Amino acid sequence: MAYDPAVLRRASARLEGARKARQEDLSRRRKAIYAQVPELADIDRQLKGTILDIISSCLRSGTDPGPALGVIKDKNMALQARQADLLQAAGYSPDALSDAPACRKCGDSGWVGARMCDCLKALCAEEQVKELSKLLDLGEQCFDAFSLDWYSPLPWPGEAMSPRENMEFLYELCLNYAQKFGKFYFKNLFLTGDPGLGKTFLSACIARTVAENGFSVVYDTAVSVFARFEEQKFSRDVEEGQEAGRETRRYLNCDLLILDDLGSEMTTPFVQSALYTLVNSRLLHGRATVISSNLSMDGVRARYAGQTASRLEGEYRVLRFYGEDIRLKRKQRL
Repeated sequence: MAYDPAVLRRASARLEGARKARQEDLSRRRKAIYAQVPELADIDRQLKGTILDIISSCLRSGTDPGPALGVIKDKNMALQARQADLLQAAGYSPDALSDAPACRKCGDSGWVGARMCDCLKALCAEEQVKELSKLLDLGEQCFDAFSLDWYSPLPWPGEAMSPRENMEFLYELCLNYAQKFGKFYFKNLFLTGDPGLGKTFLSACIARTVAENGFSVVYDTAVSVFARFEEQKFSRDVEEGQEAGRETRRYLNCDLLILDDLGSEMTTPFVQSALYTLVNSRLLHGRATVISSNLSMDGVRARYAGQTASRLEGEYRVLRFYGEDIRLKRKQRL
C-alpha cells in the first residue's frame, strides 16, 4: 500500500503521541500509588533488580546457572504475587503498574521488522478519511445512505432496464468493487452519464470504503488535478512548484485515484498530455483508477487523443448512468 507521506507522518505522530501520553499517565499513577503504598516502590525496585540478577547469573562461568536462575525466578514470582495483593487491597487492578505497550505486536513502534503493524495501518486509514473529508461530505456519503427510491421504475427510452434496475446493478458493482478492492475483477471504472445521476455520490462511497479498509486514496476533480500538473511544470515559484510536484506524485502513486468530472477542464494540448501520462502511468504500474464524467465514450473519443481514449475504452469498465436528474427531484421536494 502506497501511503501518502503526509498521511503516514500524521498517523505516526498520533501513535507516538499516544505512547508518550501512556508513559506520562503511568508515571503519575506510579507516584500516586507509591505514595499511598510505599512497600510497592520497594517491590518494584526488587523486581528490576531480579532482571540484573538473571543476567549476572547467566554470565557467570564455571558454574551451572540453572539452580540460581530457579531461585531468582521463584523470588520474582513471589514479589509479583505480593505486588498484585497490595494493589488490589489499595483498590487498584493487579496490572496498574505495568508498562506493557498498547500493541504487543510492535511494542507501539508501528512496525514489525520492515512491515507496517496493523495499529499504524488503522491510524493511516483514519487519516486518509480525514483527508478525503476536506473535499467530500463523508458524513452522508456512504453506501448505506444510498437510496434507489429516487430512480424511476418505469421503462426508459432505448434501454432494456429501467433507471432503478440499472442503478441497482451499478450500486452492487460499485459496492463490491470497494469492498473487494484489489481483488475485484475490474481494476478501473469509468462512470458516465448526465449530471445529477449519482456518479459523484457513488465515487465518494467507493473512496470512503477503500480508505477505511487501509488503502491510500486520492479524490480530486479533473480541473484541480490538471492545474497541479501545470503548476509543477510552469510555476516560477519554487515552493509552489515543489508542492504541486508532491501532489502530482500522489495522483500517480496512490492505490486508488478517483478523478471526478473529467471533461469539465479546458482541454489544451498540455491537458491532453497530462491525462495520457496519468492514465498510462497508473495502468503500467497496476494502480486502480475510477473516473467520473458527463462525457459518453463517443464524447471521450472526440475530445481526447486517440491513445488516451483507447486506454480508457479498453482498460476501464464503463458504467452508464441514465434517468432523471436526482438533484432537481430533491430540490422540487423541499
